Formats: sequence, structure tokens, C-alpha cells
Amino acid sequence: MENKFELGEILKDKITGFEGVAMARVEYFTDCVHYALCSQILKDNKSLEWEYFDETRLVRVEGKKKIVKESRGPTSGIYSNPPQM
Repeated sequence: MENKFELGEILKDKITGFEGVAMARVEYFTDCVHYALCSQILKDNKSLEWEYFDETRLVRVEGKKKIVKESRGPTSGIYSNPPQM
């Protein structure tokens, strides 16, 4: 199955107007796909919680530049030196 959107793209929910950076993509066994959007607007100098939307409700925001992640090498996450098997 081909992804409709890429992570890092700025997406907007057609129903609520919520706009944010696609931070995660969740695909369920039933073929339902959700994207987690992170708002670029702060509230009280804090970022808001990610909001999850069904792929069918989202549209790409034209004219906004995709966020590109920095290369972190072969590992990422909270463990800089993960356990090895």
C-alpha cells in the first residue's frame, strides 16, 4: 500500500481546520490509516498534544515547506545506545 502523505508534510483536517506537521503514521490491520499531526502553534509557550486524524480527512497544505528530519545515524529514540541482541 502506497502512503498518501509523507511524514514531515504540513497537513490540514478538512472538517476541523486543524493544521500541523505529520509526525506519525498508524496503519491498522483493517487498512484504516491515521496520521498524528503536531501543531506549529504554541499555547502558553508549550506545544500541544498530537492529534490523530483519519487519512481520508486530510489534505496537503500547499505553499508550506515540508519539515525535514535531521539524520541521527542508524539508531534513534530515547536510547542513544540501545541494547544489542
